[in-house]
Amino acid sequence: MPTRTVKTSEVDVLIIGAGPAGLMACNALSKAGVNVRIVDKRPDKVMAGQADGIQPRTMEVLQSYGLVDQLLAQANQMHIAAFYNPNPVTGAIELTDRTPDVSETSTPYPFEATLHQGAIEEIFIDSIRKSGVEVSRPIAPGSIQISEIDKDSTNPDVFPVRVRFKPDFQKLWLTRSSQKVVLNHLDTLDDDGQPDTEVVHTKYVIGADGAHSWVRKSFDIEMEGEQTDFVWGVVDMVPQTDFPDIRNKSAIHSNHGSCMIIPREDDKVRLYIQLGSNEAIDATGRVDKEQMGPEKLLDVARKSMAPYTIKEPKNVDWWTIYRIGQRVAARFSVDERVFIAGDACHTHSPKAGQGMNASMNDAHNLAWKLVQVLRGWASPLLLKTYELERRKYARDLINFDKEFAKMFSGKIKATEGEEGFSHQEFMKAFQTFGGFTSGIGICYQDSVITNACHQSHARNLIIGKRLPSQTILRAADGRPIELQHLVPSDTRFKVLVFAGDIYDSAQKARVDRLGEDLAAADGFLRRYSPEGKISTAFDVLTIASKRDIVRVADLPDLLHSHWTKVFVDHKEFNGPRGGNAYANFGIDSHAGAVVIIRPDGYVGTIAPFEHVADLNGYFAEFTKQS
Repeated sequence: MPTRTVKTSEVDVLIIGAGPAGLMACNALSKAGVNVRIVDKRPDKVMAGQADGIQPRTMEVLQSYGLVDQLLAQANQMHIAAFYNPNPVTGAIELTDRTPDVSETSTPYPFEATLHQGAIEEIFIDSIRKSGVEVSRPIAPGSIQISEIDKDSTNPDVFPVRVRFKPDFQKLWLTRSSQKVVLNHLDTLDDDGQPDTEVVHTKYVIGADGAHSWVRKSFDIEMEGEQTDFVWGVVDMVPQTDFPDIRNKSAIHSNHGSCMIIPREDDKVRLYIQLGSNEAIDATGRVDKEQMGPEKLLDVARKSMAPYTIKEPKNVDWWTIYRIGQRVAARFSVDERVFIAGDACHTHSPKAGQGMNASMNDAHNLAWKLVQVLRGWASPLLLKTYELERRKYARDLINFDKEFAKMFSGKIKATEGEEGFSHQEFMKAFQTFGGFTSGIGICYQDSVITNACHQSHARNLIIGKRLPSQTILRAADGRPIELQHLVPSDTRFKVLVFAGDIYDSAQKARVDRLGEDLAAADGFLRRYSPEGKISTAFDVLTIASKRDIVRVADLPDLLHSHWTKVFVDHKEFNGPRGGNAYANFGIDSHAGAVVIIRPDGYVGTIAPFEHVADLNGYFAEFTKQS
């Protein structure tokens, strides 16, 4: 019998699953120079269907990686939400209301974008390819083991696990150090007709392998929650219809059920169609697609959309049927060595457009923390904040989804006394949840990287929330700059010094003292910068209050490391943008403040000038001294 040859390799981070969450993580890690490998059991990326909605916060995140322009060049934009309800006399649906689809205005992207998942995956695949990374396909994991051998080694080149694997080895041992994963190459067979086997030695694993996650199941992580009685169908197509809002997001409540219309790229639309609780369900309670094809789904949609008509399409791009399940994983990590992200750790209904957005933002939250630890800049304690922040968000998402799915699947009452809810109640929920669905309203709780003790010094820069959109002017040349564009996802902390009026003598003296305190040898900027080079780990940006002229050289050296690092809170000279940053952020221009922005764009902490010691303490909690 031929001897089986087992391939071996070493990698800092192994990502299992090349959907949006896995690709987002891979892109962030590869751009940061991490040795990363990503594998997927699919032979190719998704070609049609699946997730398609991108929310404002996700677009901000994509912009921070330099990818949003590629998305918007292909995507459809949704600016209007239309609401249709049954006429109390005729029963036919009629337009009840139109509102902005996104009520949040503190973002450069006050709309939703829609593009099918395969095209979004391709944007990431192109990006990681530029870093020399390709998705390994089709490869499936076979077993995973974490060992304690040499677990205390601080040598980044040491991979202490040395374990023999058999192709059928499924027993999983949990410990606290580096790990091995067995991968089966599904497209190549050995002499016995078995898939080629490879052992990967890795420091961290990210399981981004979907709702039926092999990684999650391998560690017996339970999904907590429930499955509802709501059954829905989905059809993607180019419609022929007289429905007037076919190119707007439309929520339809009818006497025959509910329907949602999502306009897509290339003239396509997606229909979400409510089915009866027993339709397309087999005897075991599982969805049975054999019972309901796209033609039957469109017949149901026609009843909901009457008196408007929709013809049989020339072709259907994609369709599916699903029962709404709302579940969250009991934990998101195993000893901060194996992490799960995206659908692997939370599932919910798709109609609020959160699935792909939540998944990518899981990866965005985790990636910079892994980079900081892998570089030796931060303690592994930092990795605990991934589950702390994203699991709470997932629980909040499920609670929101329960309410929204219930209302969307419910009945609009025409008169008082009927069962159901009024259109006004539905609209109130739609607008109330707007901050959550857009991603703008997400706020992380207190932790080692979120410290709100000096919140009063910048009342409207909420600690734990993302940095809002704001136009400021570059002091040297008057160029309008979007503040969010100054905080790219480059793994560095941003130090925003709101210096106030530096030409007021008292304030100038305070700014000079602040410069000395920040430059101190035992201060966080020098103490936690590799080899003393501040710009490696931090980016210091200064924003002065309103002045027609602010001379860069009038600031302490540390606060103007380059002419492009100094800004002024002033309206642009030939247009409406800019001004009122201090007022909008709740910062006193006579006092100023220092604002720390985390590498993921969220406000980490704030301090007045005289409390630089508190900033030192903030970084001491999780950062290693250089």
